[in-house]
Amino acid sequence: MPISAGEPLLNVAGLEAGYGKIAVLHGVSLRVMPGEVVALLGPNGAGKTTLLRAVSGLLPVAAGEVRFAGRDFKGVGPREAARAGLVHVIEGHRVFTQISVADNLLLAGYDLPRAERARRIEEALESFPEIAAKRGDRGGALSGGQQQMLVVAQGLVRRPRLMMLDEPSAGLSPVLVDRVLGVVGALRAKGTSVLLVEQLIEKALAVSDRVYAMVQGRIALEAGADEPHLPHRLERTYFGGESPMHVYS
Repeated sequence: MPISAGEPLLNVAGLEAGYGKIAVLHGVSLRVMPGEVVALLGPNGAGKTTLLRAVSGLLPVAAGEVRFAGRDFKGVGPREAARAGLVHVIEGHRVFTQISVADNLLLAGYDLPRAERARRIEEALESFPEIAAKRGDRGGALSGGQQQMLVVAQGLVRRPRLMMLDEPSAGLSPVLVDRVLGVVGALRAKGTSVLLVEQLIEKALAVSDRVYAMVQGRIALEAGADEPHLPHRLERTYFGGESPMHVYS
C-alpha cells in the first residue's frame, strides 16, 4: 500500500496494552519513517517488548492507535501483519532444531510461490555466509550465535517493509553482535525500516537514525541518534534524572 511522502510507515499514538489486568504501556506514541532505523532503548521492564508485541498483534491493544503503511492495524494478527510487510523477530525465539537450516527458511516463506521463496532464501543467506555454508545442517547443530542469525534470516525471507528486532544481540559474542547489527545497516541501504530494541546502547546508536527511550511504560525521551552527549542523557533518563521528554525534530 503506497504512503505519501513524509507520512510515517509506522505510527503509534496513545497506545495502551498489558497482560490481563496488568497495564504495561501508558499512552505510548512513536513513529518510524520509510527507510529509517529507530532504536527503542530502556531498562529491563520498561515495556519495550510489550510495545513490539502489541504492534505486531501478539498482544491486544487496550486503547490508542497503531497504523502501518496508512492502514489501521488495531486487531491485526501477527500472520496478517507479516503478510503486510511488518515482521517481528521475537526475543529469545528459537529455530526448529530437528530440521535443516534450509527447511527453517522454507517454513518462513511457506505461503510464497516456490520460485519466489527460493529467491528470497538465497537473498537472506547472502547476509549470513556462516549459516549459508551450513544450510544442510540441523538447526540444533548451530551455535547460539548462528541460531540467532538464522532467526533474523527467517525474517528477511519475508522481505519486510519494517523489521522489528527485539534484542538481536542477546547472548552473542562481540564479533557476532557486529555481524547481526551489520544487517540493520544493509536493510536501511535497501530502504527497509527497522525498529530495534537493544541493550547495547552505543552499538544501537551507531546503526540508528533516531532513538526513543522508555521508562515504566512511557516514552521518556526522543532524540536524534547523533545528538551530542546522548548516552549520558539516556543514563539520566533511565535513573530518573532527565527532564520531561525532549522531542527531536
